[in-house]
Amino acid sequence: MSQSAATRFPEEEFDQVDRANASGKQPVLFVHGLWLLDSSWEHWAQFFEDAGYVAVTPKWADDHEGARRAREHPEALAYRNIADVAAHQQAVIERLDRKPALIGHSFGGLLVQILAGRGLAAVTVAIDPASRGVLPASLAAAKAAAPILTHHGHRRRAVALTFEQFRYGFANALSKDEARQMYDAYRVDRSIVPITQAGIADLDHHSDADADEKPGGRGPMLIISGELDHQVPPAIVHATYGRQGMNPGLTQFLEVKDRGHSLTIDSGWRDVARISLDFIHRFV
Repeated sequence: MSQSAATRFPEEEFDQVDRANASGKQPVLFVHGLWLLDSSWEHWAQFFEDAGYVAVTPKWADDHEGARRAREHPEALAYRNIADVAAHQQAVIERLDRKPALIGHSFGGLLVQILAGRGLAAVTVAIDPASRGVLPASLAAAKAAAPILTHHGHRRRAVALTFEQFRYGFANALSKDEARQMYDAYRVDRSIVPITQAGIADLDHHSDADADEKPGGRGPMLIISGELDHQVPPAIVHATYGRQGMNPGLTQFLEVKDRGHSLTIDSGWRDVARISLDFIHRFV
C-alpha cells in the first residue's frame, strides 16, 4: 500500500508492521479508545493470532509505554485531536502489504469508521463506538460525560477520571473489585479535544469526526453495543448503525446482553472477541 504523509513512528510499530508483512498472514489492526492504551488489546491480539491472523496494535501518537508511565507524563496526551490520531493510524495501515481488518473500541470505534470510510479496511468491527454529533439523548451518557463537560475550559490539558467516574462510565456492569482492577491497570489521562470535536460534528461540515458512510469501498461492518453501557448507551450505538446503514456494503448490529463499556477489557472479553472473530472470518 502507498505511504501517507510523514508521521512519527515508535520503533515498536515499525517492528509490528514488518512482522505482519513478513508473516504473509491477514493483519488485524486494533484501535483503542480515549481513556485506554494499546495494552488494552493484549488478550485480543493473542486470541486472533491463535486463530491464524497477525495482530497490529498501534499506539496513539506520542503515547507512552504502559499506563503507569502515561499517568506520570499526562502533558504528552493533552494536545491530540481526531485528525492527529486518524492520520497516525492511517500511516500504519498504509505500510501494511495487505488491507487489514479493523477493530476499534469506544473512540477507537469511531476511528475505525473514519478509516473504513477512506477505503482502508477489508472488514470492520466497531465496539461501543463513540458518537459523532447530536444523537439520542441519554441521562446515563450525560452523567458519564460530566467529567469532560466540567473541564470545557481546559482544552490544552489532560483530564483524569476518578475511580467513581470510571466505574460509572466504563465498569458499571462489574463488581467493585474488578472495576478497581480495570482502573488501576488501564486508565490514563487524556485530552478533551477529541470529545469536543465529536460533540459538535453535526455543526461543523468539515469536522475531523466525520466518518464517510457512503463510499462503496468501506467493506463489511459490524457494530457492537453493550446492553448496560453508560458511556455509549445502545440507543446511541444504534443511531451510528443507522448512519452506517446508508452504505451499500453489509452493515450489522449486535447488542451484547448484560455488558457495559468495559466489555473489551473485563473478564468477559473473550465472548466479544469471539463474536468479532466470527464476523471477520466470514470475509478475510
